[in-house]
Parts: sequence; structure tokens; C-alpha cells
Amino acid sequence: MMLNNMAAALFEHKKITTTVTKAKRLRPVAERMITAAKKGDLAARRRVLSKIGDKSIVHELFTSIAETMAERPGGYTRITKIGPRPGDNAPMAVVELVLEPYSPKQATVMEAEQATESAAAKNQTDEAEAQVAEEATDEAATDEAATDEAATENIAADEAASEEVAEDSADESTEETK
Repeated sequence: MMLNNMAAALFEHKKITTTVTKAKRLRPVAERMITAAKKGDLAARRRVLSKIGDKSIVHELFTSIAETMAERPGGYTRITKIGPRPGDNAPMAVVELVLEPYSPKQATVMEAEQATESAAAKNQTDEAEAQVAEEATDEAATDEAATDEAATENIAADEAASEEVAEDSADESTEETK
């Protein structure tokens, strides 16, 4: 009941000051009522009227506030903390309706486009790097195969040379024994 009265005061004055806890509890109640007002049908009007009780406030909600919020997808209220209340030091906040016309920010749209472009460029760069790495791997494999063949030939040549040296040594030792 208290939240409904606070919502009625919010719709009537467009801004109220309350404690932070009450403000956080009020926000979903008020936003549900605004969403119902945006529908604009008789059932929604009766539902809101059963909670608020004042026809003039309901009329204002369904005509001026709902029309102002028509393009806005949500986030109809704003809570701003204003510091502690003198006396009991309770944290206070201002709850207000966001009545500025809704339009997607150009900066946000531009940032999204830039992010998309940079992601596409990164994908192209990654693909190019992958191709370079693949070519380098192929070249390395080719070089490695050539190196393996050369090493095999060198080993074979070394073995042949050592066999010749061994044969020469054996020949010399047989000649010395004669």
C-alpha cells in the first residue's frame, strides 16, 4: 500500500525524495504501472486504478506520461542518491521519471559499428596470420625434409669415410705384420 502511494506521488509530482531502500522498492512498482499505461487498454487502466485510487493521477499517467515513454523500452525512473538525512542519518535518494525523449545515442551506435568493423578486421588478420603460419609450417617441413636428407647423406658419407679409414688402417696393419 505504501509503495502504491509513493508511485502515485511520483506520477503526480514527477520527482520524490525518499530513503534509498524505499526508492529501490518503488522502482519496479512504478515501472510496471508505466508499462501497463503504455498498453493503454481498459483492463490496464482498471488495474492501475485499483492500486493508485486517484482518477486524476491515473488519467495523467495514461495520457501524458505514457505518451512520453512510448518509445522508451524500459528504465522509466531514475534513482539519484543525495546523501544522509539530518536527524537519523538515513541514506536518501531522489526518484524521478525520465521524461527526456528517448533516442539511441549516436556515440553508442558509432561505437557498436566500430566494434563490428574492428572484429571483422581482426578476423581477416587472424585468417591471414593463419595462412602465413601454415605456409611457414609447410616451408619448415620442406626445409626439415631437405635437412634430414642432407643429414642422412652426411652420416652415410661419414660412415663411408670411417670405413675407408678402418680399411686403410687394417691394410697398413697387415702390411706391417708381413
